[in-house]
Amino acid sequence: MKRLLVNADDFGFTRDVNDGIVEAHRKGILTATTLMANGAAFDHAVHLAAENPALDVGVHLVLVGGRSLLDPERALPATVFEMLKYALAGGLQVEAELDAQIRRILDAGIRPTHLDTHKHTHLFPPVLRAVAGLAQRYGIGWVRRPFDYPLNPRGIPLSKRAISTGLGFMRSHFHRVLTAHDCRTTDHFAGFQITGRFGPGDLALLIRQLPEGTTEFMCHPGFCTGELKQARTRLKESRERELEALVSSEVREALEEAGVQLTRYSELSR
Repeated sequence: MKRLLVNADDFGFTRDVNDGIVEAHRKGILTATTLMANGAAFDHAVHLAAENPALDVGVHLVLVGGRSLLDPERALPATVFEMLKYALAGGLQVEAELDAQIRRILDAGIRPTHLDTHKHTHLFPPVLRAVAGLAQRYGIGWVRRPFDYPLNPRGIPLSKRAISTGLGFMRSHFHRVLTAHDCRTTDHFAGFQITGRFGPGDLALLIRQLPEGTTEFMCHPGFCTGELKQARTRLKESRERELEALVSSEVREALEEAGVQLTRYSELSR
């Protein structure tokens, strides 16, 4: 059986991103999202989550960008490189910060089904240990495996493909840590290489290439209005293009033709 779990990152980032995620769920193939506890539109996202109970909500753990929840007067590192530097020097309380983010989401009445990290920072071993430990502590059974399934290289820059290949060398250690903490992950993952670069045809092609088993597809839909345009992110107009793909009839047809079943983390847990 081929099963596809479609997850939107950045829920809570801005209100227009939140609205785009809900649109992709209500009218398209989106089945899950991950919420940024330090996002500027957190409260708006919590309200939308309550209105859409069929949408699985997890935690998008943030160590890069935005404000710290431990110390709201302090900004988190602006780049992955800075995060690594501060974490290694002991200047970033990784586990305490991530714990505070999970607790804020729990306090808002949301029971997270899964965890992932902004910028895939849980590929860094100390962050991975903290994420796996927190998942086990709070009974959150699923953690993203950010190792892209090999794709048709059409339109994917060589540098992006090289990074994706390089990340694969971390796979064995990654899975050992998750297994030690009773964390589960999907069989496959896709979306890293084509983030910000896909439309309906590209997503339909990816669906037709899916292997047997369960695949998580990461995406970043949204409406690009004034709020998003002013935000610090490289993903702006591309979010509308991704939204167009997620609600397209071409993608629905590809799912039917390829015999791919949409699923959610809550369904997999049952």
